[in-house]
Amino acid sequence: MQARMGTPKVITATAHKLARIFYHLWTSNQSYVDPGMDAAQQKYQERIVKNLKKKALTLGFDLVPKSTAPECVS
Repeated sequence: MQARMGTPKVITATAHKLARIFYHLWTSNQSYVDPGMDAAQQKYQERIVKNLKKKALTLGFDLVPKSTAPECVS
């Protein structure tokens, strides 16, 4: 984000995001639940797969998931 927007705007955007989270927690009387690194890793993986599928379609290919069952080779 910093490369696109510049440092001052990134600082403001981050502060605004934290303020929205704090306000939501404050007004709803909920406690913060950290989704953890696994959730972030899962979202990253999904984003990568989505982008690969999109790129493959633009090049005229179809991505097919690899099956988990072992194949018999004769």
